[in-house]
Amino acid sequence: MPQGSGALSGVPRRLYHQNLSFLRNHRLHRVLKLAGHDLHFGLPGREDGVLVWGASPTAWRGERIAKQRKVQLVRVEDAFLRSVHPGRALGEAPLGLLFDPVGLHFIGDRPSRIEEILLDASLYDSNILDEARRLSDCLLGVGLSKYNNFDPSLPAPTPGYVLVIDQTVGDASIHFSGATMATFREMLAAAKRNHPERRIVIRTHPESRAGLRPGHYGSGDAGGRVSLLTAPVSPHLLLAGAAEVYTVSSQMGFEAILHGHRPHVFGRPFYAGWGLSQDEHPLPRRMRTLTKEELFAGAMLLAPLWYDPCRDRLCGLDQVIHQLQAEVRAWRDDGRGHVAAGMRLWKRGRLQEVFGGTKPLRFRDAPKAADRLARRTGRSLLLWAGKEPEGFAPQAPCLRVEDGFLRSRGLGAELVPPLSLVTDDLGIYYDPTRPSRLESLIASPLTRHQRHRAEALIDRLRAERLTKYNLPGAAPALPQGHRILVPGQVEDDASIRLGAGAARTNRGLLQAVRTANPDALILYKPHPDVEAGLRPGAMDTTGLADMILSRSDAAALLTEVQEVWTMTSLLGFEALVRGVPVTCLGAPFYAGWGLTRDLGPVPDRRAARPDLVQLVHAALIAYPRYWDPVSGRPCPVEVALERLAGDEIPPPGGLNRLLSKLQGRLASYAHLWR
Repeated sequence: MPQGSGALSGVPRRLYHQNLSFLRNHRLHRVLKLAGHDLHFGLPGREDGVLVWGASPTAWRGERIAKQRKVQLVRVEDAFLRSVHPGRALGEAPLGLLFDPVGLHFIGDRPSRIEEILLDASLYDSNILDEARRLSDCLLGVGLSKYNNFDPSLPAPTPGYVLVIDQTVGDASIHFSGATMATFREMLAAAKRNHPERRIVIRTHPESRAGLRPGHYGSGDAGGRVSLLTAPVSPHLLLAGAAEVYTVSSQMGFEAILHGHRPHVFGRPFYAGWGLSQDEHPLPRRMRTLTKEELFAGAMLLAPLWYDPCRDRLCGLDQVIHQLQAEVRAWRDDGRGHVAAGMRLWKRGRLQEVFGGTKPLRFRDAPKAADRLARRTGRSLLLWAGKEPEGFAPQAPCLRVEDGFLRSRGLGAELVPPLSLVTDDLGIYYDPTRPSRLESLIASPLTRHQRHRAEALIDRLRAERLTKYNLPGAAPALPQGHRILVPGQVEDDASIRLGAGAARTNRGLLQAVRTANPDALILYKPHPDVEAGLRPGAMDTTGLADMILSRSDAAALLTEVQEVWTMTSLLGFEALVRGVPVTCLGAPFYAGWGLTRDLGPVPDRRAARPDLVQLVHAALIAYPRYWDPVSGRPCPVEVALERLAGDEIPPPGGLNRLLSKLQGRLASYAHLWR
């Protein structure tokens, strides 16, 4: 069965439950509905089934009814990639569910659906295993786990330790693995006995760390060469530094296998018995030897139903990884809360949505006042990059904010809220006078999955003809000849002030292009803000441009020209995406890497030589944060592309439209409010 197909083999179309909590579980109902099943409260008929949650304390009611009525019993559990926080912590809905009409994956003394999948010869399908290899590498690369409320910046202990993984008392996977409290005592004793010279690190479960449920180990177990790790260190960092791994039935045992370990397993979890672990209690019925790719394919691709909460549909694991990445990044970036400075009033609603999900933003007009408040309250400073005072040295951790490169359907100057915003802890992308976070991302090599994702993004951008603003328009009929597209810019823009070379005006740019290309057909495209009457900059191009392309579609034009010449315009980046050669007279973020012809001053520090795929991944995937205005949640770039290509984006509010019209009438006074 291919991943994301939505098929639930062996599950009746109508399922009944006797659990009041299921009535409130909207995610469960929605996933079943999308998979073609209905969930009802009450008693089943002969063709129906009964649904229970795993082996929960209330599951006995459904088990008894299913037995009495002789109908199919189906169990449901969270999939192995769930959410940012444990469900008990904040009630977050899971991104994936496992439906099992056979048994339950953590009940060791009987088969389960995952076990049947792992024993099925169709698992040898090369396409499935290639996908498993790619996505398991991706999962390790991005560092996601079942729960993700850990801090990836915290260091793991010095490598070479033995990792002993604790679990919560009363967890069903322990009991149904045939384990008890004594099993955890035996496991720790075995780790000490088997590795008399090594340090032993006991990792506390996230729910125990949060005070939700107790674990099996405490401070009394630490001492000497044994330490108790309660800090929220990344499980992937812990596994990467471990020499050996000991577990009863924790999912970290599965992740340990993905890291190349053969964990010592003291229970009977789904990943034991396949030749990939050292099992204290072997499972004779699991006679097949698996590779870790086959194990991953069964557990992560074929068994779960994955759900995309932005698009409201079933999906594949890759889309869940991208969605969870976006949600985890937002939680980590915003966890301490922000004080926002330099933010115009009309922007504040969208900024609150994007950055205030954990703690509401607190706004201050003056950056220095905001910095003082941030320091006093333990928050970070969120500063609109163009409002940073010269010489300003914030004392609080600072993120500079600007619109992203796939912004909206409409202009920011028309008060259309953005779908993407960039944050930069080093500088800002349009300022080449100092390093930026984007520069470091451009210079970073890509994993296979990152490259695959960026290549798909490039194909989609070209096919959908998407740009920063996505304004209506078309490409007019153009004369024959060597066509050079010259995008106009707003001449008081920060990217011109900080990044332009000798040519610092649109007239200077056109003169330079005409001098260097006397026989070319020069096509001048005024900046959209200028055309809309929202920013000053209109000019006479007589003798400098052969055509003025007013209100024309940038993406359509890029398919009709042979070159682009620019100072610092983003249209140069959009041209590179479409394979059009670009000459830069300034130092935009995409210049200086060997992808453009550079006639202006570019920083010597841009010594790396990335390809286009690396540039696109950095600029459109790794650097920005995206917000889905339809579902109201963080989203990956792929969702933002769908919104920009479709018609689901809510229009700006009436107040924004009114203010935009007033701005247009008063454009010559823009310096008073910008």
